Amino acid sequence: MISRRAAICLTAIGLSAFASIGSATAADYPTRPVRFVVGYPPGGATDIIARLIGQRLSEKLGQQFVIENKPGAGNNIGTESVVNAEPDGYTVLLVNPANYINASLYANLKFNFVRDIAPIASFNRVPNVMTVNKDVTAKNVAEFIAYAKANPGKVNMASSGNGTSVHLSGEMFMAMAGIKMQHVPYRGAAPAITDMLGGQVQVIFDNMPSIIQHVRSGALRALAVTTTERSSQLPDTPTVAETVPGYEASALFGMGAPKNTPKEIIAKLNTEINAILAEPDMKKRLVELGGDPLIQTPEKFGADIAAETEKWKKVIEGANITKVE
Repeated sequence: MISRRAAICLTAIGLSAFASIGSATAADYPTRPVRFVVGYPPGGATDIIARLIGQRLSEKLGQQFVIENKPGAGNNIGTESVVNAEPDGYTVLLVNPANYINASLYANLKFNFVRDIAPIASFNRVPNVMTVNKDVTAKNVAEFIAYAKANPGKVNMASSGNGTSVHLSGEMFMAMAGIKMQHVPYRGAAPAITDMLGGQVQVIFDNMPSIIQHVRSGALRALAVTTTERSSQLPDTPTVAETVPGYEASALFGMGAPKNTPKEIIAKLNTEINAILAEPDMKKRLVELGGDPLIQTPEKFGADIAAETEKWKKVIEGANITKVE
C-alpha cells in the first residue's frame, strides 16, 4: 500500500514531468510544417502580408509555414476551418478586417470570432484613404462636408463591395459628419477605381495599397487618411479626425490560432513575429504596403480585436445594413 507521503511525491513528480513535456513541446515547436490559412485568393494585399510573414517564420523556425488560400463567404470559410482545427499550433489564421466586420454582418455564423480564435500577434494597421476625383472642387475634408451638404443625395460614394472596410469607413464618415451620400458598391476595388477615374463616382475610402499609385500620379486627390495619425506614405495628407474628431478606421492584420492552442506556443510565435517586424527590411516592406509594423503582446492584440469588432457592430447597426443570411 502506498503511503500518503509517497502518493504526494509521485503526484508532484508527475506534474513536474507534465510541465517539462509542455515546455519541451514549446521549445521544439514546430517539428513539422504549419498551415497558415488565408481566407482570400492568392495575390491580394491580405495574401501578400501572409506570405511575407510566413516566409520569414519558415526561415527562422526551420519549418515551412505553408500558405493555404481558402476563399469564400467573405473570408468565413477560411476562418471556420481554423476554428475547427486541432489546437496544436500547426494551423494558424491570417486575421484581417473581415473577421471583425463579419461578426455583425453575417446572421448565421457557426463560430464566434472573439471567443473561438486565440490572438497570437498583430502585424500592422493600414489606413484607408478618403479620395476624390478631379471634378470634385473640395480640397479638404471640411470643404467636402460642405459640398455634400449642398448636394444631398447627389454625391456617389464607391466601395469595393457591401460590408467591406471600404464601405463601412464611408458609412462611419457619413454618420459622424452628418451627411448623406449614395453608396455604389462594386465587385472589388479595381472597377470602383476605374469609375472614380472616369468621374462616375465622386469619393471612395479605399485601402492604401490599391489607391496610392493614383494619388501619387495626380489622377485622384487624397483628402485624408482614416487612421488617428498621419501616414508615412502620405505625410502631407491630414487625418479625417483632424476635421471629424474621434473618427478612426483602419485595416488591422495579424495572426490567430484555434482557442486552447498552448500558451507556450502562442508566446513563442509572438516573440518570433515581433522580432521579424523589427527587422529593417520587413519594416520597409510593410510600410510600402501601407502600414507601419505593430509590435504588441497577444493580450493587446486580443483587446484590439474586441474593440474593432464592437466598433464595426455599431456602424453596421447604425447604418441599418442588411445582414447576410
